Amino acid sequence: MDHKNNILTRASKKPILWDAFYKSTGTQKPLVIFCHGYKGFKDWGAWDLVAEAFAEADLFFVKFNFSHNGGTMEQPIDFPDLDAFAENNYSKELDDLEDLITFFRSTSNPFQAEIDPNELILIGHSRGGGIVTLKASEDHRITKFISWAGVSDFGKRTATSGELEQWKKDGVKYVLNGRTKQKMPHNYQFYEDFKANEHRLHIESAVKKIVIPQLIIHAKDDPSVAFSEAEALHSWNPKSILYPIKNSNHVFGASHPWKADHPPSPLDEVVQKSIDFIRQ
Repeated sequence: MDHKNNILTRASKKPILWDAFYKSTGTQKPLVIFCHGYKGFKDWGAWDLVAEAFAEADLFFVKFNFSHNGGTMEQPIDFPDLDAFAENNYSKELDDLEDLITFFRSTSNPFQAEIDPNELILIGHSRGGGIVTLKASEDHRITKFISWAGVSDFGKRTATSGELEQWKKDGVKYVLNGRTKQKMPHNYQFYEDFKANEHRLHIESAVKKIVIPQLIIHAKDDPSVAFSEAEALHSWNPKSILYPIKNSNHVFGASHPWKADHPPSPLDEVVQKSIDFIRQ
């Protein structure tokens, strides 16, 4: 079964749009929560096919849009709300993930009969990989986590020294979205939030504290996040598992929109390796 476009309302915060994919058996299954990456969204490319594969493996799979990813409740695909996108930051994404986890662990969750409260697995792609790594290091409810093409350092992605002064002066900087051709705004608050929470947002320190099973999946030829970042993550936690994907890219062969009725073979390999890791 799939329940698409559910809304988690929150006091004094933007709502979160989420999907659930599962087989309705009345037996409790491990809960898997997937976090999209930068300029991403829950309905991108082949993510629905990914969700279906996890559900077929008898897992309860949830994917969602971060509250400030630029989508809306009415239009969750692409970025109609660039004002919200401009106000996004890492702390907001961690708060979103916290609230979603708390919802699925609460009595207000309508799927209690289908979810094992003792098994919570996080998966994050790209920037989402960094978010789940930070969350896994600070939240005892998480039992395993997986990064797909995950980043190893938020600091070097937040600002370069040359642009910082201009960013502060202008109050905003823009990044071109190559697919939609939108100029994606980042308000200066993004940098201010990072500096205010720099210790919490330091991925290396987080990884060195990890005590739960960690799987790192990364394409050897990833042009967006170098494979060396996966190697760094693995070196900081030698108990982690590093699984390289050959002959692929940052999104494991997928694209948006994805018209085929099955995922590309590299992404299928990523999914199967992830399911095996969860089931171990």
